[in-house]
Amino acid sequence: MFSYDPRADRRWLLLRPWILIARLVVVLWQLLGLAVVLAVQGTSQDAKVQQQVGKRILTTLTDLGPCFIKLGQALSTRPDLVQRAWLEQLSQLQDNLPPFPHAIALAVIEEELGAPADQLFEHFPAYPIAAASLGQVYKAELTGGHWVAVKVLRPNLAYLLRRDLVLIRLLAVLSAPFLPLNLGVGLGDIIDEFGRSLFEEIDYRREADNAERFAALFATNPAVTVPKVERLLSSRRVLTTSWIHGIKLQDRHELESHHLEPEALIRTGVMAGMQQLLEFGYFHADPHPGNLFALPGKTGPMGHVAYVDFGMMDSINDADRLTLTAAVVHLINRDFLALAGDFQTLGFLRRNADLTPIVPALETVLGGQLGENVGSFNFKAITDRFSELMFDYPFRVPARFALIIRAVVSQEGLALRLDPSFRIIRVAYPYVARRLLAGDTAELREKLLEVLFDNQGRLQLQRLESLLAVVEQDEANADLLPVVGAGLRLLLGPRGDSLRQRLLLMLVRDNRLHTDDLKALLDLLRRTFSPLKLAGGVLQRLNPLAPAA
Repeated sequence: MFSYDPRADRRWLLLRPWILIARLVVVLWQLLGLAVVLAVQGTSQDAKVQQQVGKRILTTLTDLGPCFIKLGQALSTRPDLVQRAWLEQLSQLQDNLPPFPHAIALAVIEEELGAPADQLFEHFPAYPIAAASLGQVYKAELTGGHWVAVKVLRPNLAYLLRRDLVLIRLLAVLSAPFLPLNLGVGLGDIIDEFGRSLFEEIDYRREADNAERFAALFATNPAVTVPKVERLLSSRRVLTTSWIHGIKLQDRHELESHHLEPEALIRTGVMAGMQQLLEFGYFHADPHPGNLFALPGKTGPMGHVAYVDFGMMDSINDADRLTLTAAVVHLINRDFLALAGDFQTLGFLRRNADLTPIVPALETVLGGQLGENVGSFNFKAITDRFSELMFDYPFRVPARFALIIRAVVSQEGLALRLDPSFRIIRVAYPYVARRLLAGDTAELREKLLEVLFDNQGRLQLQRLESLLAVVEQDEANADLLPVVGAGLRLLLGPRGDSLRQRLLLMLVRDNRLHTDDLKALLDLLRRTFSPLKLAGGVLQRLNPLAPAA
């Protein structure tokens, strides 16, 4: 079985200078030609010229092969980075690439599954329905009219990936000192992470395992669909799954023409992404429009979405999940000292870094972006401003976060493509707020206490008010009944010992009774959970078309 080993692969290519030099000449020639076109025509105001530039970018990346196609796929999800004319061309890199010969695909199927395709399937087409960077997909029929997607790996991929990853890594490391980057760990480590994920993608047995694990996580969520793996018709180079009858999350007008709501679909995609990162610790690292399909129907405010292609998956450990949750809360609460501590914990800042000059810088960059409205937060704008900090302060990007950042940026890019006014924090923060208020894990209960009480044990009522306001103002789900239920279970149940203890200590702080805090707390709860608002939540549940109270 092939795997990515940067040192061994570099040694392998250096011992074959005829391959190294020949490929290097091709790559540099193609990229130089593209650079000239971009320099001459990239700023043209003529739409036809920009369309031609987009086609040139598409052709260059396609000709350079799988590694470069993957780069183009990432760019195809960023309408805020790439001109629309280019974006339309780059979108073809998702599943509209030139296929490899059909005869080779049939030979692979027979070799891998032990029988010809016409014996294994009731009907097997003569041409693939889609071709992507690593494989091509056929829509085949099983006995009983059951349609399936049969994905067949491109030939000679391990060799192509190994060769190009070594070249890309060498070029990146050599050019890094001259690029406007300060990534701390270096481009090499990030490319290594990318390389490992690519080599995992070319073993379809691993992808089958990933799909089944992902499906189990969303088994109780009717808004998320995962295709079923046909194990008897799958192997290392062939993967067969149930066919998804849906529409790619790519064009708003096409979705609307099928009476689908882009906002509801975006909400599901972002919520599912948040669950993957902050709840499950296992996430789809390649959520571009070719891998997400809109399905008919809605569950409450959530549109129905199907995920496909589980080759690029990654995990995030429990400690990082909890720290990311805390970072979102600290950001919204404008607690930039605590946020700087989160960056240290995650590895974006060294443990011994002096936070004194960093905290005001964070407040300038992040606080200014937040402004008066949480919904104004834009991840892309933050990353642009954040890159400025990385020159002046000891920030670094841990290699383990390369795929996480890719996933979040791709998710936001997909959403922006369908709705340019979309702001990811508008969905993310209510999700985090609800989880914190529910306190359904020991770690979250500890984080809730940290948010609600300061170091002297005083209740930070404005923070609780902020959490409740975010939940109440959530356009997608303003129903307060679940929050009331979760809060009562936490406060009165066995898991609420620490919270009850802290509330008691708050009342008797400094050897005297502090009833003002209790009165303010009760007044806040009375305003937030008034009978009228709760009744409105009940009406919304019984009749989703009823106006909110």
